[in-house]
Amino acid sequence: MKETAIFGGGCFWCTEGVFSALKGVLSVEPGYSGGHIEHPSYEQVCSKESGHIEVVKIVYDPKQLSFTQLLDVFFHTHDPTTPDRQGADIGPQYASAIFCQDATQREQAFEAIELYQPEFSQPIITHILDNAVFWPAELEHHNYYARNPQQGYCQMVVGPKVHAFKQRYQSWLA
Repeated sequence: MKETAIFGGGCFWCTEGVFSALKGVLSVEPGYSGGHIEHPSYEQVCSKESGHIEVVKIVYDPKQLSFTQLLDVFFHTHDPTTPDRQGADIGPQYASAIFCQDATQREQAFEAIELYQPEFSQPIITHILDNAVFWPAELEHHNYYARNPQQGYCQMVVGPKVHAFKQRYQSWLA
């Protein structure tokens, strides 16, 4: 049995690098959700006019990894308190969002916000949204960090985030 989670946690290069390392994750695919253009391009999403959020589609085995565990990683590997921004990445495409696949995911997402809010000095503003069409990103964005670890953004942003994640979640790694 497989289940799906779709998260927007800033740049999808970062979120893909994090979630792909988890035990029980079968695949992680970067893409776009929530907008009003069909088959959006990276350029259209970055124009801030398409309404899409950069997301990752995570297919996982719920016998090895639960949705609540995915939520734990999600809330601890990005800043869910900044509207339309993650660090220096600014724009609506970097919004913190959970595209719930069903009522159970929606309920667990709200419970996670309540659980993790005391850890943050500002309110969690993660969007809890209904499932939306997932548009896969262009192939050059797939496995970006794994293929480009020496690229500047990967060294300055993605690498440190993945390293911190691996330190915190050692027992959950594949």
